[in-house]
Amino acid sequence: MARRTFAVGDIHGDLAALATVLGHFPALDADDTIVLLGDYVDRGPASAQVVDFIRRELPGRTPARIVSIRGSHEDAWLKVRRSGWVEFVLPAGNGCLATLRSYQGRQPPGPDELPSGDDFTAMMAASFFPDDVIAWFGSLPCYYEDEHAIYVHAGLPMQDGRWLHPSQVADPKPLMWQRKEEFFRTYHGKRVVFGHTSTEYLPQELSCYTPHDHTDLFAGPSLLGVDTGCGREGGFLTAVELPSLQVYESRAGVPALGPSRTLELSY
Repeated sequence: MARRTFAVGDIHGDLAALATVLGHFPALDADDTIVLLGDYVDRGPASAQVVDFIRRELPGRTPARIVSIRGSHEDAWLKVRRSGWVEFVLPAGNGCLATLRSYQGRQPPGPDELPSGDDFTAMMAASFFPDDVIAWFGSLPCYYEDEHAIYVHAGLPMQDGRWLHPSQVADPKPLMWQRKEEFFRTYHGKRVVFGHTSTEYLPQELSCYTPHDHTDLFAGPSLLGVDTGCGREGGFLTAVELPSLQVYESRAGVPALGPSRTLELSY
């Protein structure tokens, strides 16, 4: 059996979506790899459970290798723990309150619910995270590469008119945080699979995959974008299998989709 890689997009605290996508995968063996592209926490109701599942349970459920990449939200919480970061903690859209509630074993916040004073204090120090979880965040690599593709959370930076390979990047921040339209529109080279930017904000007119659905996977000539809004209302989780380019989604009830589809690249 060919060595397969299953790249999973941003999960954002949605354990049910992750279980659904993993349940669609074929039987895996020790030559296969599951690459998780980061942003395991925030927004969804089960951040603590997602992290625990990835760290402790998933490796015992599959013989495949598990590679967990650091996302921007894991990187942000590391900064919060080091020095505080009110600009990340406060915006409701970042979903920090949901993560706090998850780790405290409390109910997820309502759509318009604001943090209490105690909530804010705990979030500003990231004190609710167990130390081993913070250490895990810090240990996560910022990219992975195999014969099929380069896998990063956000994208690749440009220097002197060329896109840098991740191994050439002195500061890894762009690999986790970058959102440059030039990258999405003009990158050519070894295939890059990334998350971070919801596909509805990518230049979907350049995508050959379900061009009528701007929330679906983005497939450019050398890029696959797989952040399809998991953790947000109406969002779902997407994974892509390489080299076959089979696509798996957590959403149901979409006509003619089924649990998976094959991506046909034609330019």
